[in-house]
Amino acid sequence: MTHTPVSARRCGLAEAADLGRTPVDVTAVLDHLVADADTAAPTSVGFPGAVDLDHREVMARLGHRLWNNIGDPTDVGGTAHTRILEQAVIAWLADTLAMPADDRWGYVTTGGTEGNLSALHAARRRLPTARIYYSTAAHYSIPKIVEMLGARGVVVQAGADGEMDYDHLAVRVRRHRRWPAIVVATAGTTMTEAVDDTTRIHAILDEHQVPGRHVHVDAALSGIPLALDGRLRLDDASGIGSIAVSGHKFLGVPTPCGVVLIRDSLRRHAAPVAYTATLDSTVTGSRCGLAAALLWHAIATHGREGHRWRVSEARRLATYTVDQLTAAGWPAWRHPHAFTVVLPTPPPAVRAKWLLATDADVSHLICMPGVTQGQIDAFVADLTAQAGSPDPGDPHLPRPIPRPRRAPSPTAGISTP
Repeated sequence: MTHTPVSARRCGLAEAADLGRTPVDVTAVLDHLVADADTAAPTSVGFPGAVDLDHREVMARLGHRLWNNIGDPTDVGGTAHTRILEQAVIAWLADTLAMPADDRWGYVTTGGTEGNLSALHAARRRLPTARIYYSTAAHYSIPKIVEMLGARGVVVQAGADGEMDYDHLAVRVRRHRRWPAIVVATAGTTMTEAVDDTTRIHAILDEHQVPGRHVHVDAALSGIPLALDGRLRLDDASGIGSIAVSGHKFLGVPTPCGVVLIRDSLRRHAAPVAYTATLDSTVTGSRCGLAAALLWHAIATHGREGHRWRVSEARRLATYTVDQLTAAGWPAWRHPHAFTVVLPTPPPAVRAKWLLATDADVSHLICMPGVTQGQIDAFVADLTAQAGSPDPGDPHLPRPIPRPRRAPSPTAGISTP
């Protein structure tokens, strides 16, 4: 059987999709996209999108028209919107995080980046002279947002396992203690799924008597799983002002989206827009009502217990993956709460077949819900067939980052029940 190289297929797609040509074979283009995605799916294990949930009912029934959730989720006017479903999603997530019922606000975003932007914009409006602290393991959106806001960013070192270096945070806070602090903690760093400890962050801010603070948690990947555990909480004891999660990761929604939650007491209320009869409280104006419906559907059809089961199965597979890689001579590891498995960067032949996330000598795969044991077995088989077992004495062998020196708590320093 002859396989057409990927580059040739892409050139063929670009030519077929060229809108300067007539006629355009729309069916052929769509078939091409679906075939490429189907071909790549079995070896796509490096990025965090769950693939076990079926959203076809929502797409079939709502996908033929515009659902515009323009304005604030609490607005009830207009037609062809899904704000009632959006409100239900916000309430479910806030309840799961134990956020006080009288001090919560949020909306469905385009993804984690917009959630971070919305939260940090609200924090800076309240604390305009604040320094924004974030670690070197923070998501790439954070320094971008700091620049967009015209704020002063303060970069803090992260440890080898991806968790914030609190000693270095203390040094940085001491240097800037005259100004308020906005601290971005991460619950699920990109490469290792590390969780920053907000209790220790608050202790450092207390020690240096910082005049005003806002702690934001970027929890794009791990926020919902940890909240379902009862280990990530936004109750009053947590001191957390805001959180952002993704909807296309753990909930597997087939369009980029997310949710931001901000304490209502920490934000400025929005002005009305007369011609839309809505409050301009969000980063974007028009917002995707279909995304809110998809999130609602994912939650409604599985409930908390169903999603807790998905968490436990994904972690079980991650444990299995570490064991199989270690047995094959590849020194893999994971944080106890994590779906993410960290390993030395495989050779090019393996990376050409398997879609992994790679940063220099370190790669990871993510055992998201829907990834199967069969996929893991196939990956390990390809790895050992192409590279064999690593020779510990080979100075050219890529090494994984060191294992955590302590077992990191998956509580993010938040109060536990």
